[in-house]
Amino acid sequence: MDPRSIDDGVRLRVLVADDERIIADTLGMILNQSGFEAATVYSGQKAVEAARHFRPQVFLADVVMPGMSGIEAAIQISAMVPGCRVLLLSGQAATADLLRDARVRGHDFEILLKPVHPNQLLDRLRAQ
Repeated sequence: MDPRSIDDGVRLRVLVADDERIIADTLGMILNQSGFEAATVYSGQKAVEAARHFRPQVFLADVVMPGMSGIEAAIQISAMVPGCRVLLLSGQAATADLLRDARVRGHDFEILLKPVHPNQLLDRLRAQ
């Protein structure tokens, strides 16, 4: 079976959120071309709204975004879509404090440091 597929053979759904549109769009394009079903949004709030209908198996998000952070969006999406895996992307030092706060609230999310190489991201997703 294709490692990007879930048990019923459907492509793994990945919701990408990054306020830097070029990053979100590029990641979405790479994922779609690599056999995943990816959707992209440009804010944490839009991610929560999209998750209601898209029902991602993986939420891939930048941590620091204006308004709702990727961590806050991840917490809401995890409650809405139980079993959704969360991969966070960050290139900022402030991330450590945000992740510590999330852990105190009972959420332990995976993190990848920006810039992330596409092969590293694909390997992490395929390790699902």
